Amino acid sequence: MIKIDLEKCIGCKLCENNCPLDAIHVVNKKAEKNENCVSCGICVRVCPVDAIEKVSVEENEYQVCTNCPVRCTIPSGKTGACKRFTNENGTIKRNRKLVVQAVTKEPETRNLPYKPLITAVGGGSNYPCCLPAPYIVQEKINDVDVVTVVTEAPLSYSGVKVKLDTNLHIGEEGTKVKRDGKVVGMVTTEEYGSKMLTIGGANLLSNGNAGFIVARTIVDLANGRKVNLKIDKGSTLEIQQGKPPIIDGQEEKLMRVGCGSATIGMFAKQLKEVVDEAIILDYHVIGLLSEHLAGRVIGMEYSGVVPYGTKSTVGRYFGKHGHGWGGTEIIDPSQAVESVDMNVAKPGIKILVTETTGQKAALYELQKDGSLKEVEISKEIMDVVNLIRNTCEKSLTSVIYTGGTGGSARAGVTTLPKKLTDAVHQEKVSLTIGGAPTYILPGGGINFMVDVSKMVPEATSWVPTPATVAPVEYTMTRKTFEDLGGHTASIRTKEEVIKELGL
Repeated sequence: MIKIDLEKCIGCKLCENNCPLDAIHVVNKKAEKNENCVSCGICVRVCPVDAIEKVSVEENEYQVCTNCPVRCTIPSGKTGACKRFTNENGTIKRNRKLVVQAVTKEPETRNLPYKPLITAVGGGSNYPCCLPAPYIVQEKINDVDVVTVVTEAPLSYSGVKVKLDTNLHIGEEGTKVKRDGKVVGMVTTEEYGSKMLTIGGANLLSNGNAGFIVARTIVDLANGRKVNLKIDKGSTLEIQQGKPPIIDGQEEKLMRVGCGSATIGMFAKQLKEVVDEAIILDYHVIGLLSEHLAGRVIGMEYSGVVPYGTKSTVGRYFGKHGHGWGGTEIIDPSQAVESVDMNVAKPGIKILVTETTGQKAALYELQKDGSLKEVEISKEIMDVVNLIRNTCEKSLTSVIYTGGTGGSARAGVTTLPKKLTDAVHQEKVSLTIGGAPTYILPGGGINFMVDVSKMVPEATSWVPTPATVAPVEYTMTRKTFEDLGGHTASIRTKEEVIKELGL
C-alpha cells in the first residue's frame, strides 16, 4: 500500500485531485488515505515533495491484479484503479458482463461480417500480451466459419478528435487546451463550419503528472460525458458527444449553411427580390451580393458598398475572427459597411446585414450624405433570412476516438503480427472498436478512427500507466485466422461462451 510522510506533506491536493478511486483526501492540510487505496502509484508519482511511497502488504489481505503492468493490490470488495476489475472474495474478476450485441447495423454488402460475433466490451484483457486474447469465438455464418478475437487493450497511442460546430473563434491553431490547469490537447485546424480539437496522444499521455488527467479526459469524451476545457488565451468550453457545444457560457444553436460567399451563391435570387444589397458576415469569407458572381449572373449591378474585410476575389472578403456576428469581430452590424462609393451608390437603397446562420439580421437605408439609417426589417426580408436559418443544421459536438493497435496489441491474436497488420489493410480482417466500424489509416501499422456514437455505451476506460483501454475486435474467416498464425487452440464457439457467462 502507500505510506504518507506527514512531515513532508504540504497539502497541495495533487494526490487527491488525481486519485481515480477517491482513496486519498487532504484533511487539515495533510493527506490521508482510506480503504479504497489499491497502491496504483498515481499519488506517489504526482507528489511534488516525495511525501508518499509504496510499502509492501500482506498477501492474505489483498489480491494483486495482473491484468496490466500497474498491478493494483485490491482489497476484498474493491476495484482496481481502472475500475474494471474487482476483488470478489479473493478472486480478481471483470466487473462488467460481456456485451455481445454491437450497436451499429451491418451494411447489405461487405466481404466480411460487419458486426463482430461478440464485442470486447467487458471482455477483459490477458497480460502479458503473449497470452491468447480473453475470447476467441467462432460461429458459422452463411456456411462460413467466422472467428472474432476480442480484448480490451491498453493503448498508449490513443486520443480523440473533437469537432465543434460553431462560427465562434475559440483560439488560435496550435494553442494548448487545458483541463483543471493541465494540458490535455490543442486546437488544430478549422473544418467547414466547425472548429477542431485534438485531445491526448502518446506524448501527452506520457507527460509526467498530467498524463492521468489526459487519459481521463479522452475516456470521458469517448464515453459521452460532459467535459469542461479552457483554451489558452481563448474560450472556455463545455462539451459532450452529441450535444451542442457551450462556448464561454453560451450554447451554440446552428452550424452555418456555408461561408458568406457560399451563402450568397445559394440564396442570391431570393436576396435580390427583397433587398438592393446584402452582406453575409462569416468568420472565413464574407460575401457581398451585388459584386459576387452569383449577383452578376442574376443581373445585379455593383452597388458601390464596400464591406468590412480584406478583399480576396470579387464579392469575397476576409475578416478577422472574433465573437461577433458570423464569428467575426463585428459587434455592431453597421460596421459591416466599411464605406460607400457615392459616385456609384444610389441613395435609398436597402442593405441587409446578416450572418451565415441567419440568427441575426439588420437592415439599413443609404442616406444622401452616405450615412446609414437602420430601418425595420419587412416580413418578406425576414422570410429570406429565415430561409438561410432553416437551411442550417443544429450545432453538435462530435467525438472520434483514435488509436493504434500495432505492437503487442496484436500478440493475443496471432504469433505473426505483421500478417495481421497486412490482413487488416487488405480487408481480410475487419477491425471494430466496441462493436463500431473503423476507418483504417493508410500506410504502416494499424491506426484507426472510430465514431464513438456508434460504440457500445461506456465502452472505454483507462489505466494509470497511463493509457486508455479500448475494446478491440478482429473478425475474419477461420481459414484466415489459421493463415495468420492465430491461437486456434483457444477458439470456443459463441454458444459455449454465452452459456458459460449465463448471457
